[in-house]
Formats: sequence, structure tokens, C-alpha cells
Amino acid sequence: MEGFILAAGLGTRLRPLTNDKPKALVEVGGATLLERTIHRLEEVGIEHIVINVHHFAEKVIDFIGSRRWQARIDISDERCLLLDTGGGLKHAAPLFSGQENILIHNVDILSDIDLRDVERSHTVQGNLVTLCVSRRDTKRLLSFDGEGLLLGRAETGLAFSGISVVSPQLFDLLPEADHPYPVIDEYIRLAHGGHRIGSYLHPADHWLDVGKPETLQQAQQWKASSSR
Repeated sequence: MEGFILAAGLGTRLRPLTNDKPKALVEVGGATLLERTIHRLEEVGIEHIVINVHHFAEKVIDFIGSRRWQARIDISDERCLLLDTGGGLKHAAPLFSGQENILIHNVDILSDIDLRDVERSHTVQGNLVTLCVSRRDTKRLLSFDGEGLLLGRAETGLAFSGISVVSPQLFDLLPEADHPYPVIDEYIRLAHGGHRIGSYLHPADHWLDVGKPETLQQAQQWKASSSR
């Protein structure tokens, strides 16, 4: 399995912290979000990681170059145009082997999800995409059928957790990366076209979106984050 860390966002919810640095380099418990995410992927045996960059891209690139990592790291450069989650994934496609599943992980997510088990579930179910989801109070909900396959957006349902596993065949099914577009919309389109866009349900506790000030403060005290 290879890894893709989404780290190109503007981090607007974390301003003013992101006025002079990217969200990926905001610290939690003495370590940057990027460092924690890289180590998280390395811990499950991922040896090749691609990281997309845009906002303060040079600082991210310099940070990566200043450390020694177990995994080989490549940069997917979006400095010319921020491509959103879907366009960003398509743009990064040439950097992957095309032979292995890819774990996609938002840089601002902390969790105790068993990432190896997510890939096992993905493979056993024969999914094109497997979305980590949980029951949380949010306005952005997705609905799934009795088999756990994506149906679409909903007012009641499950929330996407910013972590997923995709098969390399997905790349050929995404639009070209000449414009920004969200990947969830593409997953819904593919699901309606008969592709298996599955789900992996995990407990909502010990999962945290650190993309806003109130949860960043919570993360500083979250006991699970100290082990990352």
C-alpha cells in the first residue's frame, strides 16, 4: 500500500496560525500535523508517500527535506493551481506505482483507526474506494445501503472521516486535473455508475479533525495524540 497525504489546503479555519505557515506545519503536542501523519503511515508499513502542496509549499518541502523518514516521499506540486481533493488526487497519479492500493489521509486528522484493517476490508469487499466513516454531528453526511455502499449525500447518515483507501484503477475514472473538483462528488458519480464505493465504520471517539481552533486546542490534551 502507498500513501497520499492531502496537505495543500489554505487552512483558513486555523487563521491566524496559518497566516505565516501551512496547516500541515501547525504543531500538536510538539510535533507538526504533517510529521504525525507521515509517522502514522510509516507505522502501518507504507514505504512510499506522496504529499500535495500549495499554501506555503516551500515551507512544507523544506520541512520534509530537513528530516529523515522511513518512507520515500514525493511531492505533488499544486503551487500553480489548488486542485481540491479530486483534482489533487488525479494530479498526483503519475507519482504512484499503479500497482498498489493507496491510503489517502487528510493532514489535519488524528485518529486511532486501524488502517491495516481498513485496507483488509477494502480488499475483501472488492471495493474501488473505501471511505472511513462514523456517526457524528455534522451537516455533511453520506448515505449508504445495507451492504455499506455509497448512495449519495443525505440529511441523515454517516460522516466521512478524511481517511480512505482507493484502488489504483480509480485514477482512470477521474476527470483530468485541469481544474479543481471535490473527490466526494466523483465517488457519488462512480457509485451511481455501478462501482463499489464502500465504507468502513469506526467509533467517533478517538478521531479528531484538527482543522479549526477549538479542536486544535482539544487535540493538545487528547491522550491519543501523545502516542503519534
